[in-house]
Amino acid sequence: MSELPECPQCGSAFTYEDRSMFVCPECGNEWSSAFEPVAAAADAGVVDCNGNTLSDGDTVAVIKDLKVKGSSVVIKVGTRVKNIRLAEGDHDIDCRMPGVGALQLKSQFVKKV
Repeated sequence: MSELPECPQCGSAFTYEDRSMFVCPECGNEWSSAFEPVAAAADAGVVDCNGNTLSDGDTVAVIKDLKVKGSSVVIKVGTRVKNIRLAEGDHDIDCRMPGVGALQLKSQFVKKV
């Protein structure tokens, strides 16, 4: 049996091959079997939905409606968030929004402005 690569998104070892694609059952990530992760991309840090590198103090815009857990508040598409702080973990952006308060966002749902 051939050795299948780990998921480049979550690092899971439980990947499987579906035709010409690899699939991760844990996070749902799919990638081409020709895909080879580049070490420089892993060292790039936190990136937005377009692949731009984010840093502390940047301004970002939300790319889809986001429901805030534990409340009835919805953050609308295009909402700008100023002065972000990068954090470790699944939600890698700490920020403060007027009317909502302190939040943590995933970088995959924002784009750099």
